[in-house]
Amino acid sequence: MKNRKLLLAGVIAILVFSYLLFDLGQYFSLEFIKSQQAAIGAYHQAHPLTTIALFFIVYVIITGLSLPGAAIMTLVAGAIFGLFTGTLIVSFASTLGATIAFLASRYLLRDAIQRKFGDRLATINAGIEKDGAFYLFTLRLVPLFPFFIINLLMGLTPIRTVTYFLVSQVGMLAGTIVYVNAGTQLAQINDLAGILSPGLLLSFALLGIFPFIAKKVVSMVKERKILEGYPKPAKFDRNLIVIGGGSAGLVTSLIGAAVKAKVTLIEKHKMGGDCLNTGCVPSKALIRSARFVAQQRHAKALGMKSASVDFDFSDVMERIQRVIKTIEPHDSVERFRGLGVDVIEGEAKITSPYTVEVSGETLTTRNIVIATGARPFVPPLPGLGEVGYLTSDTIWELRKLPKRLIVLGGGPIGCELAQSFARLGSRVTQVEMADRIMGREDPDVSAVVAARFKAEGVELLTGHQAQAFSLENGEKILVCDHGGKEVRIAFDQVLIALGRVANTRGFGLETLGVTIDRTVTVNELLQTNFPNIYAAGDVAGPYQFTHTAAHQAWYAAVNALFSGYKSFKVDYRVIPWATFTDPEVARVGLNETEAQEKGIKYELTRYGIDDLDRAIADEEAHGFIKVLTVPGKDRILGVTIVGQHAGELIAEYVTAMKYGLGLNKILGTIHIYPTMAEANKYVAGNWKRAHAPKKLLEWVERFHNWRRGE
Repeated sequence: MKNRKLLLAGVIAILVFSYLLFDLGQYFSLEFIKSQQAAIGAYHQAHPLTTIALFFIVYVIITGLSLPGAAIMTLVAGAIFGLFTGTLIVSFASTLGATIAFLASRYLLRDAIQRKFGDRLATINAGIEKDGAFYLFTLRLVPLFPFFIINLLMGLTPIRTVTYFLVSQVGMLAGTIVYVNAGTQLAQINDLAGILSPGLLLSFALLGIFPFIAKKVVSMVKERKILEGYPKPAKFDRNLIVIGGGSAGLVTSLIGAAVKAKVTLIEKHKMGGDCLNTGCVPSKALIRSARFVAQQRHAKALGMKSASVDFDFSDVMERIQRVIKTIEPHDSVERFRGLGVDVIEGEAKITSPYTVEVSGETLTTRNIVIATGARPFVPPLPGLGEVGYLTSDTIWELRKLPKRLIVLGGGPIGCELAQSFARLGSRVTQVEMADRIMGREDPDVSAVVAARFKAEGVELLTGHQAQAFSLENGEKILVCDHGGKEVRIAFDQVLIALGRVANTRGFGLETLGVTIDRTVTVNELLQTNFPNIYAAGDVAGPYQFTHTAAHQAWYAAVNALFSGYKSFKVDYRVIPWATFTDPEVARVGLNETEAQEKGIKYELTRYGIDDLDRAIADEEAHGFIKVLTVPGKDRILGVTIVGQHAGELIAEYVTAMKYGLGLNKILGTIHIYPTMAEANKYVAGNWKRAHAPKKLLEWVERFHNWRRGE
């Protein structure tokens, strides 16, 4: 493959060099063509088909090699063949030549460019895949953009060849007609500027804008069509109705109220959503209590002869409820009403794009934001209902510690709760169908967490697929398949932690016809197929984190409230997350697994936290930081941190990636000694040492030797 590319590149180089060496460009000047117009015309009269064939071949070669002369050749077509035939010949010859240049660029350059700059080009590639034909058509209409540059650049994108050919054929037609028509009056043309007058260039520019105007008109027609049949109120009670009082709904409502819009928030259950009541807050409170218990077991490492803790599991669970109650006022009805949000406690039902029913009352609104969150996924396994089960929603009702707990699932929720219950005294068996837990992380990350779990007594059964549950002689049994072998596990309680499902049913979306595909389908503005209905948070995806729900909420609120005037595409470029096991795992951007799957080249820099002074002093000298950078550069592609306070340490990299700061900037930033945050500086130092200018340092060493008189 490489040899073929070199051969093709060599052939192209020879042809271009020959064109320049033998000054073939002189034959494609306006003066030469005008001087030979009579002779060319006579030859055409004597050999019409041969003339057409030769002209076609030469035109294809000129455009295929991106050589100057296509404009003159188009004039010649008009002068020799006339408007209709000339346009027909040039239209197909120019498109064929452009496609050849496009394919050459794709074959020779695209793979190398995408490997080197793939992460930076991801947004462009996505845009081309979605609207490439539209952008190409617009560029082809405006001759201000050199067509040979368009050919070469488009070859680097994922646009389909057949799409490129057809769109180019149509898009270049207007300019072709203008030039061919001008060529019919070749004798009167003294220079090319006479063809492209300022007025004509303005006309082409306006023609180029036309597709954008047309796209906007089509969008407006689609919006109007989908809203047909739904009477639009003459006036609205509200600017915005938000359904769901979780993270996305709360932030959306606050933003709306902050910009003085009339906003109604409807919540049918508890304000604060899953995060406050059954997710982030209670799980972190449980993790803190369980960590305290675990720390007593390592008292000798801190110089103590012994330490112990006496606790009742029910007190731990009551503490969790106390924590929830303490935080609850932050998300309370009273607080949000005080901030200007009209809060209604009840069950909402969307009855039209403009109306929502709640508690027997119909409210009218210009826009709706769906923020109904998600719920735990419960698989349809035989016998599960018979034995009973817990989820991350219901486990907080426990007041008696399960002696034998099965955790079904090896994702973040399953891992956090498995370790916590093991530390509190449960005999925990974690069952995961994949070959390792924490499958979204790199294998070395999973291995560190798995080793800690095993050391703390968690039995890990990876590669085990749950088949059924049963009650046998009063004992609960889980039956798994492990490589074709049946494995039976006795237990007292089972926690189902297999991910979450978006809440999309039961409040009118399906009746209205809002598009749903596991989550509510939204565009880059977070609009559904109804232009005034938006969705944010877990119900919309693609990430199910509290912080991304809040991030999306800003876009949903602003786009809804200022629709028609200003809109913003949601930005997912830098999304961090953490799993709060011990050790913690935090990540932002690419990890090694993803980079390899996507074919993105990277350079890996690693720092072991076991070398960090503060970690050693705290008896937390374990874990590592992995930073992926662009080869030879300090630009960060992604970071994974495993260790104490990883969720806090990652913030520095999130800021760096968000604002384009590299490892050199982190290295040049003062970090307090002794802190865990110094690890970020040290990994940057490792990168710097690996890229030390060796030749320069050799000369510097000679300079110092000279100054010592050596």
